Order: sequence, then C-alpha cells, then structure tokens
Amino acid sequence: MTHAELWERHKAVMPDWLALYYEEPIEIVSGSGRRVTDGEGNTYLDFFAGILTNAIGYDIAEISDAVREQLATGIAHTSTVYLIRQQIELAEKIAELSGIPDAKVFFANSGTEANEAALLLATQNRRSNQVLAMRNSYHGRGFGTVAVTGNRGWSASSLSPVNVQYVQGAYRYRSPFRDLPDAEYIKVCVDDLRNVIDTTTAGDVACLIVESIQGVGGFSSPPDGLYAAFKEVLDEFGILLISDEVQTGWGRTGEHFWGIQAHGVVPDAMTFAKGLGNGFAIGGVVAKASLMDSLSANSLSTFGGNPISTSAAKATIDYLLDHDLQANAAKRGAQLADGLRGISEEFPELGDVRGKGLMLAAEIVKPDDNSPDPKTTAKLQQETKDRGLLIGKGGLYGNVLRMAPPMTLTEEETSEAIEIIRDSFNTLR
Repeated sequence: MTHAELWERHKAVMPDWLALYYEEPIEIVSGSGRRVTDGEGNTYLDFFAGILTNAIGYDIAEISDAVREQLATGIAHTSTVYLIRQQIELAEKIAELSGIPDAKVFFANSGTEANEAALLLATQNRRSNQVLAMRNSYHGRGFGTVAVTGNRGWSASSLSPVNVQYVQGAYRYRSPFRDLPDAEYIKVCVDDLRNVIDTTTAGDVACLIVESIQGVGGFSSPPDGLYAAFKEVLDEFGILLISDEVQTGWGRTGEHFWGIQAHGVVPDAMTFAKGLGNGFAIGGVVAKASLMDSLSANSLSTFGGNPISTSAAKATIDYLLDHDLQANAAKRGAQLADGLRGISEEFPELGDVRGKGLMLAAEIVKPDDNSPDPKTTAKLQQETKDRGLLIGKGGLYGNVLRMAPPMTLTEEETSEAIEIIRDSFNTLR
C-alpha cells in the first residue's frame, strides 16, 4: 500500500486536527541506530526521534532484551494496586537523580498526564487554583495542560480548570527586551513576574510551571539564571516551582541532566516523559515528599508505571548513563550548532540558531524585515526530507526548524545532516 492510499484511510477515520508532517505524509516502518525507513523503502537520518522520544535510537538490544525478559514472565500489566518491582526500582533511580531532597515519584503514561498530575498536586497543596505559566509555552493536550499552554496554535479552548496568568521571558528572540544584556533582561522579567503577581492574582498562587527550553515553542529559552531569580520571588509568596522536563530531561541539553539545572535552582517538582522510555509510553512527576503526599483522596494510575514501560525505562537510563550520552549530546550538539551558524552566515533567512546539546533550532525569517516565514520553513522541512533527513517544526508562528536526534548520534552523521541542511537552503536561491 502506498503512502497516498494509507493517508486516504487516515483522513477517513482520524480527526482533522491530528497534525501530520509534509504535504504527502509518510509511514515509518523500521529503524536501526539513528536511521528509519518508510513504507515505500526510503531511508532517512532521523533528527526528530519521534518528537524527542527515541532518545537512544532504534533497535537497541539492551532495551529490547529488558522488554522481552518481562514479556517472558507472562505479565505485561498488573496496575498500581499491586506492588511493581520495576516501578519501585525506577522510582528509586529517578528520585536519586532528581536532586530534590526526600523525593517521591508518581508514574503516568505521557507528558500531558505528568503535567496534569503536577498541577493537581500544586493546586491541592496550596489550596488555590491560581497558576502562573510562561508565554509561548506548551505543556500538553489535556484540559489543565491546554489551559497553561501559552501558544495559541496549540490552545484549542479558552475553558480552564485553573486561573492562569502568563509571564514574560522564555522566548527571547522576539521579546521587547531581547537586546538587553543578560543581567538586565533577567531583571526586567523578574520585575514583570512580581507585577503580574501583584496586579493579576490574589497572591495565593499555587505554582509557576516552566520549560527550561520551550519545546513546541521552538526550542526557545531565557538566559541561564532567570528561573533562580524567579524562585526568589516565588519563595516570598510560597509559590511552588514546577519544571517541565518532558523534552529537556535525561542529559539531552548536554551540560546538565535536567534542563532546569542550568539556572542553578532545585524546583519543587519536575515532570518527565518522552525519552525516558525510548519509545515506550511513560511519564511522571518527581517531587518533594510533602508535595507528593498532599492529596487528600485515593488515586492511582491504571497503566502508569506498568512492568513493560518501567523495564524499558530502567534499561534506557542505564544505557545513557553507562555510555555517557550527556557528554555525547554536548559534543555533537556543539558540532551541529557550529554548522547551523555557518549556514546562517550564508543565508539571512536563518534568523536565529538556539538551543543546547542535541536540542537545537533554526528560526526562519524574511530577510527584509525579520518577520516569521512559515512558508519557507515548510519548504525547507520538505527539502531536507527529500534529501534523507527528518527534522521537526514548531514555534509560535510555525517558522522554527527543530532538531533533536537520538543522543547516540555520531560525528559522521552530524556532518551528513549539516550538508543536507545547507543543500536545502541552497534551493532558496
């Protein structure tokens, strides 16, 4: 069956709002290492990894073996009403890695569920439905997470279970303060935070939820140290800080294991998902015990932390630690960033190169006025695909190319990708 035929079947039974890449969408049917093959036999170097989910790559023996070993027991699922050894072992590991004192862990099935759980914990703990979030943010497609998403392209409803106010600072490239030095930029954003609390809330705010690097928002981020400065203000009011590490966790940024660590602050809670399972569905929250234990009713997760997903996740963490993939992300990320900046010197359409480690973005603009250019962005994404490279897209205006390959990426593969991207930009001339 061709991709076109499969797409017709997709359109007949799937919702119109289910986003697909490319004018002619593709089906990925197999993979190995950092490469995948589609249903028509075309092979690609994968620089988006299932939206940062296949963090180690494809067909990893250690992960597959861990899953097969669990399947061989005949138990794929029991639910959290029973003890699950793999869940406990994984929670112990994540609690240790989190840096949060006296940490406890709750497992769910996705980043959306993880962020919903964190919002529930914070609002219950603080007895307040008031929440602060960042402009240009994305935290999921649930009722509460859509409410704290500060990006109109992904916020489908104005209805909300929480009272949300949005704060400046995370998307610096188009900020009115973009030209300020880092220290002054942080100061004006902190002043804005205090002003938002003083003028738009009743003071008893539950939490601020942040992404250290905004994922869907186009891999944008503030200067390091902003969230530490924010926390000083939050602590004055007793407001909790939640770090959404769904895309930035597990060493992907290269310099730290968790993205928020770049700001020199320990949050009250962190959420995680995506790369932890290397393709298996898992998410969760790690938080200080007093926050995690603050629910006043029974709860559970039917599928969260099941034996299969936690076996895969434990093998994934062991693999990335044993192979020091955080260091590899730093090296290959620096190589890729240098290549992208070289392209930006040749092509003014590449207005901004940003990100950390193997979480990099290229914002595409119209050279005459620096305005967003989503049409050229879509063209470049198609051109790279036609040359054998899969990359993502995002940003507030749909004009950002997102690159987040598996953290096992090699030097040769990075060079190959840079050349494909340069060749794709050459089609603009």
